[in-house]
Amino acid sequence: MEIALVGVGKIAIDQHIPSISASPDWELSATVSRHGSVDGVEAFTDFDEMLEKRRDIRVISLCLPPVPRFDYAAKAIRAGRHVMLEKPPGATLAECHALEALAREHRVSIYATWHSREADKVAAAKAWLADKTLRKLHVTWKEDVRRWHPGQEWIWEPGGMGVFDPGINALSILTEILPVNVHLKSADLDVPENRQTPIGARLDFFHPNGAEVIADFDWRQTGDQIWQIEAVTDEGTLTLLEGGARIQIDGVEDALVSDNPLAGEYPRLYANMAKLLSTGGIDMDLRPMVHVSDALALGRRNAVEPFHE
Repeated sequence: MEIALVGVGKIAIDQHIPSISASPDWELSATVSRHGSVDGVEAFTDFDEMLEKRRDIRVISLCLPPVPRFDYAAKAIRAGRHVMLEKPPGATLAECHALEALAREHRVSIYATWHSREADKVAAAKAWLADKTLRKLHVTWKEDVRRWHPGQEWIWEPGGMGVFDPGINALSILTEILPVNVHLKSADLDVPENRQTPIGARLDFFHPNGAEVIADFDWRQTGDQIWQIEAVTDEGTLTLLEGGARIQIDGVEDALVSDNPLAGEYPRLYANMAKLLSTGGIDMDLRPMVHVSDALALGRRNAVEPFHE
């Protein structure tokens, strides 16, 4: 199937383009970007022009920042194209609901991708937790923004989400592996004096069975980067490490074996999209984004020192 990639930035170069190239399902047939291109692939700088000239391309993968993404997605859907959305799927929940409604109206598939859910050990963690009684779950997601998001000023502007840009990856895993839904009770947000979005956050969730569920996000981490979820249950402690790439049960590495045949988060996303198209399906799970929206609504804002690159 032919696919067009809109936005040729770091995530597209590092993940999307190699995943499409290696996939038996997809052929990258066009790109849309003001600054980037792919050798041997037809390049456009105007999205409307691509939609008009390449009507043979039925699937659009959007790798733009969240704020402008709605307009592009809506245009694609109205043109009868199927749409794949990089995380987060939009700048607001209302935008995402509108896109899903529009996709249903035009009978096309739309996929809100959460790449961290496709990490190697997430499915195994979900299966192990399914019949356990959870006592406590602690998310620790701490990384260096200068290392992973250099020069990306949009993340500090309204709609950019700040530390929730990586934090939403943890929330996507949280909502995937827990057998029940949780919702936010309270939050503390550290917002640099010269920025619009938080650089750190602490979240406290309500669990229907009384378990303690908390999350700590920080973009000021130096040294070792930490992407960890620890779940204490009545039958032992499960720990996901390195964003879900590794798993431990009571400290024993690889105690659970994953049976996911594909290697890599983004190859699995593109395989999922191919399956959605084969069934005419829609996947717009917005639970991770609900938690971020609630944190920004409920969070107590603490002014912290200015942030400079």
